[in-house]
Amino acid sequence: MSIRPVAELRPATPTVEGAGVKLHRAFGFHNPKELDPFLLFDDFRNERPEDFEKGFPWHPHRGIETITYVLSGTVTHADSLGNTGTLGAGSVQWMTAGSGIMHQEMPEGNASGQMHGFQLWGNLPASLKMTAPRYQDMEGSELPEIIDDDGTRVKVIIGEFWGRKSPVDGIAADPQYLDIQVPAGVKKTFRIDTYRRAFAYVFDGSGRFADASQPAGVLLEKEVRGEEVNIRDMSGDRTLVRFGTGDEVTVQAGPEGLRFLLISGAPIKEPVAWHGPIVMNRPEELRQAMADLRNGTFVKPAH
Repeated sequence: MSIRPVAELRPATPTVEGAGVKLHRAFGFHNPKELDPFLLFDDFRNERPEDFEKGFPWHPHRGIETITYVLSGTVTHADSLGNTGTLGAGSVQWMTAGSGIMHQEMPEGNASGQMHGFQLWGNLPASLKMTAPRYQDMEGSELPEIIDDDGTRVKVIIGEFWGRKSPVDGIAADPQYLDIQVPAGVKKTFRIDTYRRAFAYVFDGSGRFADASQPAGVLLEKEVRGEEVNIRDMSGDRTLVRFGTGDEVTVQAGPEGLRFLLISGAPIKEPVAWHGPIVMNRPEELRQAMADLRNGTFVKPAH
């Protein structure tokens, strides 16, 4: 077994998207090779309706898959193919944009006006860029949750873990997407396929991620640089942890416990031509997508 080293700690950046939604972006519109097959990760968490209620009006997607996981509030969606639905607390939607779709996503707060969710973009390989669009919506009750003897809770959003499998299937990147809660003071190790790119996103609590060269871990507070050890610390809230290669991640929760997403996927290793919500392989494919938007042929007829 080999611990994956912490390659980078990065605080999510405040960003405004859609019609004025305030969110935090952990990564996106950067070097697409860094976390291949993943392109973007947003944390939309707000307690004031005016910061999110105008939502994400009609916009296009092509060549990617979007994964929306809701913790609080709801997200109502509709698209150009006539699909509609509402994601409630605990639910997930995997949308394959494929050949092209126009859609909107409108968040609404809970009884206290709070909204919290995440959106992850996964790339599609060239062979599936122009596949037919599809949706997979799952209620929170349909997603397996495992409680270990030490109190650690793992909700399997996508993929398989500890013998339990999410009903969401047929995803190009064959990802594993876990929502993990580790109780105060508990040390826990999670296996990850060596050939996957992996990251964690810490959004509640504090703790330490063990480093390959420093098994005692990485404190989430300050930066320490030694002659042989490079330990980069982070804020426990809204922080991306990008891992190097290895087959396990070890974490020890702090005094208030730790909650984070652990996400991994098989890299596609293909060229990326990217313009906003459209991600293709070659610049000429992007130009064609722009032409399709202008002439009204972006959304392809169902076969």
